[in-house]
This record gives sequence, C-alpha cells and structure tokens, in this order.
Amino acid sequence: MDGDGGTGRAPAGRWEQLFSDLEAQLAAGRADEARWDVAELTRAERARVTLTDRLRGAIGTRLRVVTAHGEPLEGLVTEAAAQWLLLDLGAGRRAVVPTAAVRSVDGLGPRAAPPAGRLESALGLGHVLRALARDRVVVTVRTDAGTLAGRLDRVGADHVDLTLEAPAGRWTTVPFAALLAVVSR
Repeated sequence: MDGDGGTGRAPAGRWEQLFSDLEAQLAAGRADEARWDVAELTRAERARVTLTDRLRGAIGTRLRVVTAHGEPLEGLVTEAAAQWLLLDLGAGRRAVVPTAAVRSVDGLGPRAAPPAGRLESALGLGHVLRALARDRVVVTVRTDAGTLAGRLDRVGADHVDLTLEAPAGRWTTVPFAALLAVVSR
C-alpha cells in the first residue's frame, strides 16, 4: 500500500509540508529580489553623487588635495561649491582650489551633502576671486605655467588680472582654466 489507507489520497501532513516548502522558497526568492533591488537602487543613487557633493559633505574634514602637476595642498575644508573648494592651510593661510584643477583627494569619506540649492550653485569661481580682489589680499597664484605673487585686481568672466609684486606695478592676466590654486599669504 502507499500509505494513504487505500483512499488514493496523500496524507494531509504531506500537503502541508509541500505548501510550507513552496512558501519558504517563495519567501527566499522575494528576499533575494529585495536585496538585489536595494543594491541596484544604491548603485543608482551613488551614480548621481558629484565630487562637489562629496567635498561639501567633507566640510570640517582635513583633506590632501593634489592639483595638476602633482602640487598637493593639505588643509581643513571650510567651504565648497561647484567650481571651487576653500581649504584652511593653517597659520592664517587659505587656498581657493578650482575643482577643475583637482586631480585627486586623500581623506575624502563616503559622506555627500545634498545637491546645492540655486543660490549656492550660483557662487562660481569668479565670485570668490572678486571677494579676494575687493579685500586686496596678497596671494600666490599657482598656475599650470608657474607661480605668481601679487594682488588680484580685476576679475572677469573667465580670467583674473594680477598686479605682480615683482617687478612692482607690472600685471598679468591668468585664465581661470590655468588656475591650480590661489593661496593667501
């Protein structure tokens, strides 16, 4: 006999066991699918995070920023915007680093700030350089062609005029694209 008492039916315990097994397989499949969905959503969210968002998320963190030509700057992030980063280098010195000049960043954690608002996004490199020109700050301007020292005079849409310390009174124009850092002295 087949254990069904001659009725031709499977015992009730076997049906319950079969459905329990199917439910367990279905639950495991749903859990796997949910894990995959979470992982996929996490990857998609990370793909939208910009370097600027991560730099803004690092305000108050000490970073080592390497610009083109391998020039490192190490300091505390005090401000960050889409086009620039402000580092406190210590001893009263600060550096404005165009984000376009950044080649690598050491010490940047995974934290990211939410995307910048409209007003914050409008604070371009020219804005911060005009503030330095207005305050007549003596600076060292690092460019891809060398280092210049003086005061920022006029700031255009894509360039800055610098009155040089030596020779005194001579000035030069530097395109924003050539700037690696503007460091206060």
